[in-house]
Amino acid sequence: MLGPGLLVAATGVGVGDIAGAGFAGSRLGYAILWAAVLGSFIKFVVNEGLTRWQLATGQTLLEGAVLRFGRPVQWFFLAYLLVWSFGVGSALISACGIAGHALLPIFRDAQRGKVVWGIAHSAVAVVLILRGGFKRFEQAMTVTLVVTFVSVIATAVLSRPDWSAVAKGLLIWRIPTEKARDAAQWTLVVMGGVGGTLTMLCYGYWIREQGRVGPEFLRTCRIDLSVSYAVTALFGVSMVIIGAGLDLTEGKGTGLILKLADRLGEVLGRPVRWAFLIGAWAAIFDSLLGVWQSVPYLFCDFWNLCKRYGSAANQTASDAPISAAVNTRSPIYRAYLLALASVPMIGLWLSFVYVQKSYSLLGAVVMPLLALALLILNGRSAWVGRQYRNRPLTVAVLVAILLFFVYAAYVTIRTGVEVVA
Repeated sequence: MLGPGLLVAATGVGVGDIAGAGFAGSRLGYAILWAAVLGSFIKFVVNEGLTRWQLATGQTLLEGAVLRFGRPVQWFFLAYLLVWSFGVGSALISACGIAGHALLPIFRDAQRGKVVWGIAHSAVAVVLILRGGFKRFEQAMTVTLVVTFVSVIATAVLSRPDWSAVAKGLLIWRIPTEKARDAAQWTLVVMGGVGGTLTMLCYGYWIREQGRVGPEFLRTCRIDLSVSYAVTALFGVSMVIIGAGLDLTEGKGTGLILKLADRLGEVLGRPVRWAFLIGAWAAIFDSLLGVWQSVPYLFCDFWNLCKRYGSAANQTASDAPISAAVNTRSPIYRAYLLALASVPMIGLWLSFVYVQKSYSLLGAVVMPLLALALLILNGRSAWVGRQYRNRPLTVAVLVAILLFFVYAAYVTIRTGVEVVA
């Protein structure tokens, strides 16, 4: 029951979440713990809406958006997907390369170590996906997810936090502006960073792999997603707690993770440093493996739409959804997987700061678009049925999400969110 949701949690937690939450905790302390919980709840609401649409109509969100809003949506999605794939692929390969070199520094030159380890991680992920199939992929993701969360949560507990201050930070929602002039920005980083962005769309394809087709599975998916985002919230809270016990004044992206590990080693000893490094590496590789396996689904969906609704006569066939799971052995799936795993390697020779900043900007655009689409698609009984239409409370939450992420996107684009970069 919990398989697809745990895949969402594993894929959604990556270098940005670790670095952003850790640095925000160092700057603002326990006072913003509530932001990690609220951010996870926001992602739950959006993903529940995506799932409700798919189970009620039999259509993926992309298929529904193209059928209801027109073919321009399809081509906009393709352009965004290609740019997003390159930006995210470059960031993940580079991050895996840096993390791999930190764990096994067998090369004297750090740049060479990043390149070799980045290419090796990408290649191993491709082999796991192509040779192991969905079942082996799910098992590998589960193992690395367990390593990540055990390491991070254990590190948070060993940091000996002030548990009364932790409880206060979870229950009292405030932004401690007295600690940092940019406190609002760091709160946005924590709230918006946890749980992934475009990869949330992949949950719909993962539940199809398990045969969840039809509204009778909605309760199962809600339980699945609840556990997924509870785990994500726990991870975000743990990272804020870890950061709150350290004095971090500089560092970006994966470099900040290494500084976090070094500071933990100074304060708590080398075993804790290595435990945290292993957990951080597992989180980054989990994200890479999840993106490599799931994002080709999106391109296959686009390809199927091109074939199915390519002629004017077929564009009104909204009563015939594509409800079958994507064939992961198809040439289209494999071609996009290989392209995703190889073309972004160009980023290994680019500035990691530039790559991660691009990643941040791309991710900031996704959430308001998803919230807007769900307000429209799930807002009409004629499309989803009266029983599965948005309730007033859901509408209010989606409107709040839309406004929040429009503001977050503005802040991200204006400032570049340097910690994630």
